[in-house]
Amino acid sequence: MAATVVRYLRSVGAPTTAGPVEALPRPDLRAVGDDERAPVDPAEFRRVLGSFATGVTVVTAPACAPGEGPAGFACQSFSSLSLDPPLVAFMVARTSTTWPRIARAGVFCVNVLGADQGELCRGFAVSGADKFAGVSHAPSPVSGSPRLDGAAAWVDCAVHAVHTGGDHLIVVGRVTALGADTDAPGPLLFHRGRFARLGD
Repeated sequence: MAATVVRYLRSVGAPTTAGPVEALPRPDLRAVGDDERAPVDPAEFRRVLGSFATGVTVVTAPACAPGEGPAGFACQSFSSLSLDPPLVAFMVARTSTTWPRIARAGVFCVNVLGADQGELCRGFAVSGADKFAGVSHAPSPVSGSPRLDGAAAWVDCAVHAVHTGGDHLIVVGRVTALGADTDAPGPLLFHRGRFARLGD
């Protein structure tokens, strides 16, 4: 992350320290010490928490470097946070290769996927591919982040704050615009390791 910040500052001509700047070592991602950790098996953690059904979103951001396309990733850890001011939050793994691009943009759009967009979600869940190939989208009105066609709803945001949460980051966004498709077939859900729809 430190190396990414340095590259960004250099690209915009911001002053940096003289000479080469070395990235700091990767931080310890444990939220608690080994002696404090509860004896919870990771597989059991996933199985039990998978009983909580969530909506499915794709978080996108505009390109912010020459020759670079927009960024996006599938995210089921999304939530409304505050009404006044209007804030939302999503969680992203600290190892994500997409998050640094969203952080550089400073803005993002949360696309709430509709019940028929499971394949679209799978496309944004892979790493290293051109996730926007063949995907219809238009710029959101304030940030210019991709607003995916067919999404049940969209929320345009500016990055408001970022907090650490173990091996994830908690990203808080201030809402600048939003909308919903009242004709959408309902939301895409994720439950017990598979996609689901309301009424399944």
